[in-house]
Amino acid sequence: MKKYDAIVIGAGPGGYVAAIRLGQLGKKTLVVEKQYVGGVCLNVGCIPTKALLHAAHLRAQVEHANKKIGLRLEDHGFVLEKVNQWKTGIVQRLVKGIQSLWKTYGVEYVQGTGTLSSPTTVEVQKEDGTKETYEAEAIILATGSRPTVLKGFEPDGDRIWDSNHAVQFPKVPQKLLVLGAGAIGLEFAYVYRHFGSEVEVFELMPQILPGTDTEMARELEKALKRQGIKIHTGVRATAVDSTETGVVLTYQDGDQEKQAEGEVLLVAIGRRPNSENLNLEKVGIALDDRGYVKVDAQRRTSVSTVFAIGDLASPPLLAHKASREGVVAAEVIAGLPSAFDPRAIPAVVYTEPQLASVGMTEEEAREQGIDIAIGKFPFLASGRALTYGENVGLAKIIVNKETDEVLGIHILGPEASSLIGEAVLAIEMVATAEDIGLTIHPHPTLTEVLMEAAENVHKRAIHIPNK
Repeated sequence: MKKYDAIVIGAGPGGYVAAIRLGQLGKKTLVVEKQYVGGVCLNVGCIPTKALLHAAHLRAQVEHANKKIGLRLEDHGFVLEKVNQWKTGIVQRLVKGIQSLWKTYGVEYVQGTGTLSSPTTVEVQKEDGTKETYEAEAIILATGSRPTVLKGFEPDGDRIWDSNHAVQFPKVPQKLLVLGAGAIGLEFAYVYRHFGSEVEVFELMPQILPGTDTEMARELEKALKRQGIKIHTGVRATAVDSTETGVVLTYQDGDQEKQAEGEVLLVAIGRRPNSENLNLEKVGIALDDRGYVKVDAQRRTSVSTVFAIGDLASPPLLAHKASREGVVAAEVIAGLPSAFDPRAIPAVVYTEPQLASVGMTEEEAREQGIDIAIGKFPFLASGRALTYGENVGLAKIIVNKETDEVLGIHILGPEASSLIGEAVLAIEMVATAEDIGLTIHPHPTLTEVLMEAAENVHKRAIHIPNK
């Protein structure tokens, strides 16, 4: 039996990062992964979807260039196979990068399905059917999550897709129905709409992106509808049936039963942790009532030698949260005083406009009884945004009125995914609105919307009326 300092089961953004950090700290480490180096995120999630979103946005920009700027850019359609080759090439390059880093730090890798056989041993079943057992002083579980399957709406890869099917970009349906208006559903709605599909989205909750700041969600919904995406909220899907040309979705809208026809139905109603088939109960590892592994601030489970990170441990199911947890678990195993205790975890929806958020929503702050002040600044008043051809969206800052401490920042607009980094840092460092407002931002840049929104808290913004 080969022995290691640590074994990591799962090579997604939590597991592969944990392995690299363990290697940096001089720990002999083995990674066990059954399918993808880089996990779902790199192979069929974060990276390929963002590639498709970029391609879709480029098509939208070509239309803008022709209509608004006067550039003679002809949109001659697209070659589906070439788009997929480009997307796959990005993934392959990043996978090779991970493998190279493992090699640099002496991390070993074995492909197969890992199962706990004891608190310090892992049994790996390989593709050829053989089994091998490995021993380690510590084990990190990083098995991630998978799409939630709704009974009666099981994906078949043909007429009913989940996100794994959609990201393969097998075709552009004449009409795509999307069940679920969370980040995944909306991102694919945007992609397929700008590649030519008619798109209709159905959401059970009263607003898109449930849990997001209501004002920002409404503004994004308006923007997506202007792009031709039909959105229904507060509706319940009850059945899906096949037809000669596609599917018919039956749904309840108030007291009315309605139907929508499409070529393909994409089911994007969330994800669930891969906590099965790990022998967790046999080893004595506790789960919560939703199937997530219970962990402490060091990401240690109820069994002291076993750690759990990423989607397996708890929401939010975000790659950057998993990566940070991977670093924490690795450092704890190496004896360092590390813990997972972030003040804020950002979340991004990569449609165009993008919606990025960190900290409290307006609703959460009011529910907690906090006396708040709010500052806003529209991208319509940003010179840099207008030069990009972007005029939709706003930055919104929520602060404690008594202390001026920033509680939450929400950005809807171009490059919001990058702009939110400043907001995360502000909340982590317990900044005030005045701190952001007094910080000189370069002109003309998109970052100025944060400065102006912060100044608007105190009614000092320069480029808008301070109401």
